[in-house]
Amino acid sequence: MTDTGSPPPPRPYRPPPSFGQILFEDEHILVADKPTGLLSVPGRGAERQDCLQRRLESQFGPLVAVHRLDMDTSGLIVFARTPEAGRALSQAFEARQVAKRYQAMVHGVPAGMSGDIDLPIGRDWSMRPLRKADPDSGQPALTRWSLIEDHGALALLDLAPETGRTHQLRVHLQAIGHPICGDRLYGRPDGFQSLCLHACHLALPHPESGAVVEFSSRPAFAQQAR
Repeated sequence: MTDTGSPPPPRPYRPPPSFGQILFEDEHILVADKPTGLLSVPGRGAERQDCLQRRLESQFGPLVAVHRLDMDTSGLIVFARTPEAGRALSQAFEARQVAKRYQAMVHGVPAGMSGDIDLPIGRDWSMRPLRKADPDSGQPALTRWSLIEDHGALALLDLAPETGRTHQLRVHLQAIGHPICGDRLYGRPDGFQSLCLHACHLALPHPESGAVVEFSSRPAFAQQAR
């Protein structure tokens, strides 16, 4: 993020026309591949009611949101189709039985092939609503990363957050000097039109059978650095 003394002003909400792709649906759950720029669930104000959940509900009926992705983050998200499935999935998330991985295009190439970012995260009160690495009073946060592709000035990383702090991946990568491309909050002007962060893998216990179901999705930006 550029040092302007204040966070960037909010952008007008102009969601993409599509709700993305449906990867799986049965009578219990629905898994979608969300496009960047679309809210996962309704936001504040009448103009921010258009979101992935509402668009899907117009086709599939009522859904229960059990987690969410940032508006600018693309990728895999699961909704429950019944209250019972919603409770089961919420319990699975709370018990850390859900495995999530992301891919990100970042500036520069981290040293080594993999590593951990173990930095507590707290609110940046002078730049609200942003977060920051805060070793003194932040909440524990751990991100494991591995290098997928080295493009010299850019790198494609696999990211596995062990905790779920707000903006965790964006804050952690900025803190180690490799901000995510296209990140208007924590990055730098770079010509990318959208945040290069994608939820690429999701594994969870099915709320009915308990069997682990897995889903994968490749980000469109992975082709941009080639």
